[in-house]
Amino acid sequence: MRSTLSTFNEVWQQQFRHRILAQAQHFSEQTHFLIGCSGGMDSMLLLSLMSELFPKKIRTIYIDHQLQPSSAMWGDVVQCHADIHNVPCIIQKVDVRAGNLEQQARQARYQAYLQHLQPNEILVLAHHQQDQAETVLLRLFSGAGVNGLAAMQQIDVRKEMTIWRPFLDLSRAQVEQWSQQIGLEYVTDPSNQDIHYDRAWCREVLWDVLQHRFPKMQAAVARSSYLMQDAAEILDEVLQTDWQQCATFDELNLTKLKELSHARQRQLLSSWIKGDAQYRPSYDMVQRLQQEVILAKPDAQATLHVHPYYYVRYQKTLYRLSHEVLYAEKLSILPDVISQRYLLGQSIQVAAGRFKIESQSLGLSPLLFGRELQLLKRQGGEKIHLYGRVGHWPLKKAIQDAQILPWFRHTIQILVVDNVMLGVFSPKGFWLAQSEYLVQGGWQPSLISDCIFHQSLSHDE
Repeated sequence: MRSTLSTFNEVWQQQFRHRILAQAQHFSEQTHFLIGCSGGMDSMLLLSLMSELFPKKIRTIYIDHQLQPSSAMWGDVVQCHADIHNVPCIIQKVDVRAGNLEQQARQARYQAYLQHLQPNEILVLAHHQQDQAETVLLRLFSGAGVNGLAAMQQIDVRKEMTIWRPFLDLSRAQVEQWSQQIGLEYVTDPSNQDIHYDRAWCREVLWDVLQHRFPKMQAAVARSSYLMQDAAEILDEVLQTDWQQCATFDELNLTKLKELSHARQRQLLSSWIKGDAQYRPSYDMVQRLQQEVILAKPDAQATLHVHPYYYVRYQKTLYRLSHEVLYAEKLSILPDVISQRYLLGQSIQVAAGRFKIESQSLGLSPLLFGRELQLLKRQGGEKIHLYGRVGHWPLKKAIQDAQILPWFRHTIQILVVDNVMLGVFSPKGFWLAQSEYLVQGGWQPSLISDCIFHQSLSHDE
């Protein structure tokens, strides 16, 4: 007669299979699965179950970090297990950069996943309930907020990939019991017991102490992560509204920011600095941005560097700038004088952007077509008699009135012929100067795209 325990195990295991199938219904019929398999007990059990439930839709990948003498042999174990289940297997070696070993190994691993993921595949990982609880505790110890404490999601849709963690509600004890029951062969990474690493210390030293005092701690902490995920989703809805009202990727309106509560200001700044990065900045970094840049004196040239960007305030706006944009003037090799010849319909590229020579009701004389004109680099102190204004004005004043940002002012060039000023190329367009060459039915350079547009292409691409 079969034991009650064996019957119970079979029942909950079958129920768990149904849960996996139910989760899979979130994906289309064409979706396939790439299973990250380290050779450890958790991922080997995942590979076995996925091969049973989705035999024609899975591949597996073993990432050899080359950090342990036996790492290549572990790949052989994964390959053998995959062969038994008729699952295609990829063995990928990676080089782990120096620094925080856990972080660098993770980064190398995910880069390898991205390299092999096909357009119709999602990544499947074997994180279980204890992994989730450990993640929450470690992030709590690091001072994480709501998003950090939300930890791992069961179905994690990211910009570059989707990750599915079907074991996230499965306890470590259940994984062990199931693996022993089916006689699963797996490998043990000694670094998992090396308490030099934070996660191993949490698992080997802290875990037993906490669980002895709070026996249901693992499930309780994991449950807190789900509550935090709800809170993070609600917070994200508020953030999206605030973002639309206050910010673009490159700019943040400080006047509108100040209309928000202090808490919403901090959350928006944190999310805005994060941008396209994977993680938000630290709480201290957000405070530094507020104190050193936003609240700096109006005449202060305050800048905060949060890799890879620089955050600069100009008047009532906060700007996100790349190194190339902020220091473009220092990096520029723009000549003092450039000779050019223009024709009607011609497109020209100058430092301020791309322009097209077009007919206008009022403009420069067609007699200038084909003549050698000079573009002069702005030196400072120039005066210009702009069309429509009385008398000569300092060019600096015109630039300020046009609210051209300081880091783009070096792109301004003056168009002259025979020492007569014809106009000025700027990121805001071409400014006609009053001169003897100004006629009815003339021509002007029309702005097609400014230097700001070209600088932003690197982000858009």
